[in-house]
Amino acid sequence: MLACLVKNGTGPIDYTWHRNTVQEGTVPVAEGNGSQVLFTAVNRTHIGWYTCTGKNEVNQETSDRVYLDVIYGPDDPVINIQPFAISESGFAANEQEEVTMTCLASSNPPCQYVWFYNNSQIYSGQMYVISKISRSQTGTYTCLAQNSHLNTRTQLTISLTVYYLPDGAPTCTALARNNYKDVALWCSWSGGLPPARLRWLKSSDAESDIEAYSNVTRIKRGAEIRNDSSYTCIISHPGLRGDAVCRTTVSVPTGEPNCSVVATAQNEYIMLSCELGGGLPRVLLDWDTNGLSDSKESTNIYVIKSNASYNGKLFTCTALHPLNANAKRCQVRLESPSLETEQNQLSIMEGGSIQLPCQLTASNPSSKVLWYDNKNSLITQDSAKYGVQQQGHWSNLTVRDAEWNVDGGDYQCSAVNAVGNAKVTVKLIIRPHPTPPNVTISKLMYTKQRTEVDVEWMTKGAGNLTGFIVQRQVSKRSAGKSFPNTMKVDNWDNVINDIEPEIRGHKLGGLDPSIVYAFRILAVNHRTTGFPSEVKTPADPPFNAYPAVIGACLGGMVITAVVMLVVFQYIVRNRDNNPRLHDLFFRPAPAEAREHISSPEDAETAADIEDPESNNAPAASSPEPAPVPSAASGSSAAADGSPQLTSAAAAISQLSAAVPPDDSPVNVTITVTAAP
Repeated sequence: MLACLVKNGTGPIDYTWHRNTVQEGTVPVAEGNGSQVLFTAVNRTHIGWYTCTGKNEVNQETSDRVYLDVIYGPDDPVINIQPFAISESGFAANEQEEVTMTCLASSNPPCQYVWFYNNSQIYSGQMYVISKISRSQTGTYTCLAQNSHLNTRTQLTISLTVYYLPDGAPTCTALARNNYKDVALWCSWSGGLPPARLRWLKSSDAESDIEAYSNVTRIKRGAEIRNDSSYTCIISHPGLRGDAVCRTTVSVPTGEPNCSVVATAQNEYIMLSCELGGGLPRVLLDWDTNGLSDSKESTNIYVIKSNASYNGKLFTCTALHPLNANAKRCQVRLESPSLETEQNQLSIMEGGSIQLPCQLTASNPSSKVLWYDNKNSLITQDSAKYGVQQQGHWSNLTVRDAEWNVDGGDYQCSAVNAVGNAKVTVKLIIRPHPTPPNVTISKLMYTKQRTEVDVEWMTKGAGNLTGFIVQRQVSKRSAGKSFPNTMKVDNWDNVINDIEPEIRGHKLGGLDPSIVYAFRILAVNHRTTGFPSEVKTPADPPFNAYPAVIGACLGGMVITAVVMLVVFQYIVRNRDNNPRLHDLFFRPAPAEAREHISSPEDAETAADIEDPESNNAPAASSPEPAPVPSAASGSSAAADGSPQLTSAAAAISQLSAAVPPDDSPVNVTITVTAAP
């Protein structure tokens, strides 16, 4: 009850009640009756600000506001979902969308909200937002509203389904049906939630739309379809913003089927291959093998075991397509190898190179051409003697550096495949060069040290020459001696192999002086070696003793002069100890034999000798110089009958007589001239 009281005022007084709310504004209170208002069943509509106005004949007054608050709730909640979509079981949302769920329940005071997903609490609040919802978040969502003042609660549960597109992309194609007479237009996009709705658009007024979920098929007769006809499939799904389109084109493959045959590495199996790519539907390929092979699309490989009985057999491959009224075919025939050669016999000079040709004219499956040498051995690519060159159907065998009596003979060109083999023989003849002329040794002589030998030769007879070979061996005269193991008697070694044909002489070195060698020379014409020359041993150089005799004479004279000089010097220095020996060689000459002074220079020299003061010594202490015999008197005999010195001895005596009596050294020069 609301009561209004006027303290002062003249009656009668009329009372009026008003309620003010935000939503309704100010409205009169119907229940107002006089100064009191009685609400027998209070509800939420009574909430608001109430005022009472008293009015008489003189004036009116309005009371202060009073607020009536009614505690209630919560009511049953309501859930709103954005974006809004309805499914068969409740609400729906597309995968990867942002989903907002809002819960509202009337309550005073305002209630609290709690969200549950599949009975598990996930959030507290009035608004629950999922930024990118996924298919795993499909399920039930519950909003719980509770009034904590009244301790009351209500709740609401909804079902949310998350839609998602099928994986991948839609597929549209054309398939063959009814033994490749009809075409099935097939459109498919399986999966997703809900399944995609597919629909082929009709291509003529006589057709009707065919619609289905996940995949849809339309059958058309191949004879009614034009080449390169296009067909459209419309695809609908809640996860798509608009309908999707898928197209396919029915076409005939261009060209003809291609048939080929290959064999395995060891020719154990034969593989028949048939191909025809392109087109839609794809072409069906079938080998005519009485049901032994399977039919396949685009490519069909039929494998059979190798057998010589297949030689010449014809295999046919048939290609079927719904748009072709008549089937296309290709054929392959198996053939054993067939070989040909331009010449069955070839010849070449020794030392040259030649090519042996061989042509593979037929082989199916293809085969590799092999060559065998004159000893029936397989020729490999890495051979140093032979070279094999393959170019198209031709195979050329190159024989390098042909040798006489080695490389001549029959060479085999061979080919093998899975149904047979073939061989062809090419005969190669090697012609030697003509024999060169004979050789004769004209000079064979040791040098002084016997480590080298000079050899000269000459040729006899006519013939082509390309060089000479000098050979040596240990002579039988040295057979009993010791020499290196590499040197054996009767074993000829080539000393020089590349002597030019115009040369007729050479010096050979590297000889052992203790070994006697034998030499011979051979002429060479390319690879042909002539008969060896006669075998010769080197002669010793001629003896020349003249220089040795002259040298010995000169050496003896020099030694004799040196010995005489030493003896004379000894006598001069020891005259007091051996006076007789001294007088024997240096006896004073008689006064008449002395040399007369006949020139001023001689006078000055004699004066210097006779003057005692010239030597800065007393005259008594200077001994009388010994007389120097002249050359004229050198051959005469002495007064007492003793023999005189020869001219050389006289000169030495004169030099010795001029030597002072002391023991100081004396310089003597002796010149000896010897005639040859």
